Amino acid sequence: MILTVTLNAALDVTYGVDSLRPRASHRVGAVHRRAGGKGVNVARVLAGRGRAVTVTGLVGGPTGALVREDLRAVRGLRDALVPVSGESRRTVTVVSGDDGDATVFNERGPQVSPSEWRAFAGRFAELVREASVVALCGSLPPGLPSDAYAQLVARAAETGVPTVLDTSGAPLLDALGARPDVVKPNAAELASATGCEDAAAGAERLRGLGARSVVVSSGPGGLLAVTPGGRRRAVPPHRLAGNPTGAGDACVAALAAGLADGAHWGDVLSDAVALSAAAVACPVAGDVDAATYERFRTTVTVEDLHAPQPH
Repeated sequence: MILTVTLNAALDVTYGVDSLRPRASHRVGAVHRRAGGKGVNVARVLAGRGRAVTVTGLVGGPTGALVREDLRAVRGLRDALVPVSGESRRTVTVVSGDDGDATVFNERGPQVSPSEWRAFAGRFAELVREASVVALCGSLPPGLPSDAYAQLVARAAETGVPTVLDTSGAPLLDALGARPDVVKPNAAELASATGCEDAAAGAERLRGLGARSVVVSSGPGGLLAVTPGGRRRAVPPHRLAGNPTGAGDACVAALAAGLADGAHWGDVLSDAVALSAAAVACPVAGDVDAATYERFRTTVTVEDLHAPQPH
């Protein structure tokens, strides 16, 4: 079983518009509402690919109830979310039809008390014993310590369960000392965390701070992986128009599945790029287009860059 952690779960609302213009009224076309937050999206992708997956995290209020109601309809997905007294957040994504770009509005999330965090940590300690891999994803809601992910990574390590971490800022930097197995920043998050504009240099810096492997996503530019086995770059055959908001979550799903299977890094990266492209082809995060995945899966280019770096 793969366990995904979404400490700031959300109800995702996606609006489709013909074009997005500042200081103008817009007529909304398609509207999609579903349970979201990065770890929830990762779990949805994994469940769609036949993986046994459990979702945990924090939800509360009427919005949290809608999140849980939506998750009950996902086959193969087990809900182990932990209730809090505050109201779960909503996110709004506006996808423009003229260029496929997405504009995202993220609420902060509920205030979480120390006792609620302790209750979650206890529940996580139970769930991680059943897991083959843990994916920890997204922002932290107000009230949680910035080392919240560090605590969870350390608990997973004590149990012998590998971790994939997808977050940014202080929660990312604070977690590195706990030695997550894979860290997946995007290029902007990596530059912000390290001050390095060069992705390879930034990834090496994260490894120097404790990450075992770093996979950097750069949208249509593909993935750069810096691992104990060396550096590799995986590039899609061409750019794909669509909604990019779920691509990173699909990438994390592929990384978690590859880690669970003990797959070769070249195969993991090829699958991650193909699955990311398949997510871009779908209107809402958490879905992947099977035909796009199959088309990209055999056409991704994976290049070995040079020898491994000691850390």
